Amino acid sequence: MLKKIMSLALAAFIALTQLPAYAGAEVEIVFWHSMTEMAGESLEGLVDEFNRTVGAEKGIHVTAVYQGAYTEAVTKMNGMLSSGRPDSLPDVMQLDATGKVVYSGAEAAYTVDDLLGERPETDLSDYLPSALKNWNLNGVQLGIPFATSTTVTYYNKSVLDSFGVPAPVTLQDIGGIRAAVGDGYTVYAAVPNTPTLNNWLGQLGSDLVNCRNGSEGTADSLACIENGALETFLTVWKDLYATGALDNADASTDAFAAGQLLVMTSSSSKVAGLLGRIDGRFELGVCAYPRVNAEAANGATVSGSCLVMFDHGDERRQAAWELVSFLCGAESQVSFARATGYIPSCFSALESGAWQDFIAEYPQYEAAALQLRDTPENMLSATVGPSADFYYAIMNDVSDMLLDDLTPEETADMMAEDLGGMLEIYVKNNR
Repeated sequence: MLKKIMSLALAAFIALTQLPAYAGAEVEIVFWHSMTEMAGESLEGLVDEFNRTVGAEKGIHVTAVYQGAYTEAVTKMNGMLSSGRPDSLPDVMQLDATGKVVYSGAEAAYTVDDLLGERPETDLSDYLPSALKNWNLNGVQLGIPFATSTTVTYYNKSVLDSFGVPAPVTLQDIGGIRAAVGDGYTVYAAVPNTPTLNNWLGQLGSDLVNCRNGSEGTADSLACIENGALETFLTVWKDLYATGALDNADASTDAFAAGQLLVMTSSSSKVAGLLGRIDGRFELGVCAYPRVNAEAANGATVSGSCLVMFDHGDERRQAAWELVSFLCGAESQVSFARATGYIPSCFSALESGAWQDFIAEYPQYEAAALQLRDTPENMLSATVGPSADFYYAIMNDVSDMLLDDLTPEETADMMAEDLGGMLEIYVKNNR
């Protein structure tokens, strides 16, 4: 029955993309993206394929423009909006969480809800609910999930196997690895930031900030103080540091690929790159994000990016949706996921023979999709106005706890003051 439903959803999706060719001159649209290296090559290849196939058939030509990292692209978008230059915005943009708030308030935005208003027959049921929900803000569907990821655990399976140590399930398990392998390796390196802290709090049944992690309104305070979730996490984190297994520093991909770092938590989008860099020197293990403790839920929130559209007139809006439909469709999603480690964002891609054959050969790619399936729907990514300052304040405050030997209670109070103050100032300045 499930496969029948998926087949029907795929048929509906294909029908949506097979609209008549546009009349008149070729429609030129611009696509901003933030992908580099293998991901950039894959995405540029998909745009070229669109131009050769769907675009050629329907009179659409897409120019893809790399606009720097997500934050750089969002800064450019903000600049054009604040200076009253919406005509300079692209037709389609790859957007991460740092741009959700600004995009949602932009008059030039052409959201998926706007599209559904014009085309109520559009079927979104093929997209993974958790991935789709990640790009919904205040009840408005902003975009369509494209480069979907989650945070997973990478580990040196060869070394752990040689010491008889299984893949870590909890943070306490990571602490136990130090006792098993001795002092010859760095076991784990990490400094919590907005998404990773949010993951661990979500496992404990708590949001990081109020208003359902900023998805139902502008967050102005921490939601993890009174329920004790922040202090619980900080206690476990300080205990892990005391074992000697935790290096209070950002994980180095170079150190991990060289075999010097045994465990690393990072985006699932790094699978392909790590396999290439390791080049068979040891077996790469990939498993779920570590749970705070044995009582915590499994899972980590959805991250990555979506594709959003801007309104430059009816003809270009239609062309923009053709591109979004193509890039977020099953074949493109499988192609992009295989080249990167991102998770296919639709059921039809995950159930396809091409994807099933691929993960049978490379099981490291499957862990992220399985984790996404097991992550509770109420675990939402955190959306805050002062996103960059908030991110680094979390890192600094948690590091101060370890370096200055503060108690978890003292640290929770400090974070409530520092982070809560940022949120309050943002709300006051953006009323």
